[in-house]
Amino acid sequence: MRFAGRTVIVTGAGQGIGRAIARALAVEGMRVCVSDRDPTSARAVASEVGGVAVPCDVRKPEEIEALVAEAEAALGGIGMLVSNAGFTSGAVRGPASAPDQQWQDSWDVHVMAHLRAVRLLLPGMIARGEGWLINVASAAGLLSQIGDAPYSATKHAAVSLAQSLAIEHGDQGIHASVVCPLYVATPLLGYAEGTAPEDRANDRVLGAEDVARSLIEGLKAGKFLILPHEEAAVFARRRAEDMDRWIAGMRRLRRETFGDDPPETLAGLHRLI
Repeated sequence: MRFAGRTVIVTGAGQGIGRAIARALAVEGMRVCVSDRDPTSARAVASEVGGVAVPCDVRKPEEIEALVAEAEAALGGIGMLVSNAGFTSGAVRGPASAPDQQWQDSWDVHVMAHLRAVRLLLPGMIARGEGWLINVASAAGLLSQIGDAPYSATKHAAVSLAQSLAIEHGDQGIHASVVCPLYVATPLLGYAEGTAPEDRANDRVLGAEDVARSLIEGLKAGKFLILPHEEAAVFARRRAEDMDRWIAGMRRLRRETFGDDPPETLAGLHRLI
């Protein structure tokens, strides 16, 4: 694809992967709408990339409507959506330990936010004969995240939604992609912004810039499934080949990670990765 001159909305772009993606797309010549729940962070990144800032809590449909309207007013028709906003709270004592509100917030942020923005953007994209719909999901959407069932379940749903968009609208010029990294050194995992490689737990923990670079390369290659960690494909294949063996292995990993007395939260767990 050709990036230069096209327009993009990136959600959750005030820090971490979202900020790295906004920067990378701006370098490619795109005009960027930087969205984040934190207005100060959104404005700071927009200033960096020469874009516009629109604060948005993606759990709220009315704020998504305002985001799209303001982005289109500032930039014109939006050619690309990168739904990157996400969060993790943990449910270390099992799926039933997470309250309804955590499940609902996970659903709204990881699935419905993308769908609600797509509803608003899709008609214009179809009329123009092209558009790019990208969801930054997670390898948790292909595998399973131990200790955070709400995150894992909704990331699975995000991958499924992306597949449906690719199937249903591909013949209309709409390109859907899903990005599924494993572990990334961002505040979501407790890392400070810009943590150097030597200060990460191990070499399996990538930087946000690595994910952004994988996204650019994947879009240029026309890929649906973009895997910054290549080993995620191996893990997913093993899971598909023998689900019972996979679950047994994950149970063993859970015992080794948490022992007999799981903690209340996932705080600090990234150091075990």
